[in-house]
Amino acid sequence: MKKSRRKSSFRKTLKRNLPIAFWLIVVLGALWVAFMPHERIEPPSITVKVQKAPAPVYEVPNAVLDKGDPLSSFFPEMKNIIIPVLPAPPPPSRKPEHKILVALVIDDMGLDIEETKEAIQLPPVVTLSFLPYALRARAQATEARAKGHEILLHMPMEPVGHQSPGPGALLVDLPPSEQEARLDTALASLTGFDGINNHMGSRFTAYRKGMERVANNLLERNLFLLDSRTSAQSVAWAVAQEKGLPSIKRDVFLDDIRTPEALRRQLLALEQIAYKQGYAVAIGHPHAVTLESLKEWIPKAEEKGIKLVPLNVLVREQNAKTLRR
Repeated sequence: MKKSRRKSSFRKTLKRNLPIAFWLIVVLGALWVAFMPHERIEPPSITVKVQKAPAPVYEVPNAVLDKGDPLSSFFPEMKNIIIPVLPAPPPPSRKPEHKILVALVIDDMGLDIEETKEAIQLPPVVTLSFLPYALRARAQATEARAKGHEILLHMPMEPVGHQSPGPGALLVDLPPSEQEARLDTALASLTGFDGINNHMGSRFTAYRKGMERVANNLLERNLFLLDSRTSAQSVAWAVAQEKGLPSIKRDVFLDDIRTPEALRRQLLALEQIAYKQGYAVAIGHPHAVTLESLKEWIPKAEEKGIKLVPLNVLVREQNAKTLRR
């Protein structure tokens, strides 16, 4: 009986004093950590060996690590770290696996006789579009055709605003008979051309009835239409598609700004559009800076996966795709 009472008393005493013992051990441990001397533990020295460095290296100067760098305060011996410089990855090649087609068209031919002569000296793959009222348009177009160029008629059409498109232009407010007569006169001014594109025409190409008359006339003559897209409101291409007239749209104007830098930017834009849709049409003018830029760019086009073709090649190809749909 006495033994049982002793055990019960011991358990009660142990249970009462156990929390006191726990906290006493914790306090003693904290005092030991705070006041007892300890040996400083140095970080291990790590040496990294690089075999056959893949690229040049550069050295981080001491001054860089000394100026507030956290590594300097903890590891003073870390100076002049040699960091490998990896070569920059090459830019992704934009060259497609197959040839893409680009047509270059030079507008306003014949207006300036000397500029026209220079443009005719471009490679024959460049398409040339002659104004019907130019002084020597017929003779120079014949010369260009003899050198292998494809020829277009650059048909004057009414623009928005007061700028003159030149004599014989198609105007919205003319009677339909006069519009047809003016178109017939322009088409008779040249020989040996394959199609037409609009000169100016931001107002007239948005005029559906007028463009329907143009499309009907071209259908009878087996000609095609290039919509120069001088206006976002142009319906020229849409009307041609409705009529079954072979047609195509301009993608890039090359020389709205006449500087070498601007020409390079536009030619790059031409490449990007061509890579995206598989073909592209660019329109420029016989300005000296344009001709020089094209002379520089054309020989490099083949290396970029670009095949330059006369415009009629693109028109036939796009028309065939439309018929297959």
